[in-house]
Amino acid sequence: MTSICHITIVHTRYDVRIFHKECKSLSKAFEQVNLIVADGLGDEIKDGVNIYDIGKPKSRTDRFLKMSSRALKKAVEIQSEIYHLHDPELLRIALKLKKSGAKVIFDSHEDLPRQIISKPYIPKILRKPIAFFVEIFENRIAKKIDGIVAATPYIRNRFLKIHPNSIDINNYPILDDIKFNNQWNNRTHSIGYIGGIFKTRGIIETLDAIKDTDIKLILAGNFSPESLETECKRHKGWKNVEYLGFLDRKGINELLGKVKIGMVILEATPSYINSLPVKMFEYMAAGLPLIASNFPIWRQIITESNCGICVDQTSPSDIAKAIIKLISNNHLLKQHGINGRKAIEEKYNWEIEEKKLIKYYSSLL
Repeated sequence: MTSICHITIVHTRYDVRIFHKECKSLSKAFEQVNLIVADGLGDEIKDGVNIYDIGKPKSRTDRFLKMSSRALKKAVEIQSEIYHLHDPELLRIALKLKKSGAKVIFDSHEDLPRQIISKPYIPKILRKPIAFFVEIFENRIAKKIDGIVAATPYIRNRFLKIHPNSIDINNYPILDDIKFNNQWNNRTHSIGYIGGIFKTRGIIETLDAIKDTDIKLILAGNFSPESLETECKRHKGWKNVEYLGFLDRKGINELLGKVKIGMVILEATPSYINSLPVKMFEYMAAGLPLIASNFPIWRQIITESNCGICVDQTSPSDIAKAIIKLISNNHLLKQHGINGRKAIEEKYNWEIEEKKLIKYYSSLL
């Protein structure tokens, strides 16, 4: 019996990439799929996946110092043929797992060294040195394990330089998860945003763009830091906002069926420029035109799919012009929406990535 074990001490047990996409997909092809988590919610079997809980860490320090060792102990106890690590912290146990005779792969969700350079809570003078040493550590371990699964082609290309068995498994949407809505007459005079709300994700520029209009922004997600929520609520554009907080999948589908445009206005940070935000593809899957930052990768996707407009993400006036151009033209909105959905069905969906993942695992075994 082939046994596979995914491990995370950072993400939730029902993380979309780890559980809903990778583990559930692999359970269709292999006899036993296990998932080790650290959330204190106990063991369970869910959708064919055996979930093992090693307990919730008491603090971030406790997670860093102790949870990797706990995860290692449980992983060895489970005895799997492949161990799939999802957190950079777990690279410390990768070589110990290899000594058990198993295959070990690392799932790089983000380009961590570039992300560190943009972290506001790390003193600016320390960011580059920390990023430098993190990259050395990641590369050193990555060379010695059996493969790298990357969340984007950019991250894959970074690891291909040091490990030939690197593949991109992209976070594209599961087709059945996103409801396609091609009815434009019932939508409100509004734009939408779903996901974490940070300054680097264009919230202030979007508020600036709509402050002197009658266009509503329907906003879903959690603010980080909390002080940003206070700042936004003081903004002149907040009068145009309907804030819904964190939404489940049902709530997200309702939001995406109500608005006319999906907003993806991210700053040109080193980690964002080469990213593939899940929200962008979820908007497309729902049949929503995009207004997005003018990054080369995004511009290529949006231009080839003909499903939206790229703007200067630093310019509220440029953002406003794009919104106004689209929002009152239902024919143009409908065409962009159909084009976006078509691109998802043909190219940017999890069903394609699932086949790549299963084939990759089969090659390891």
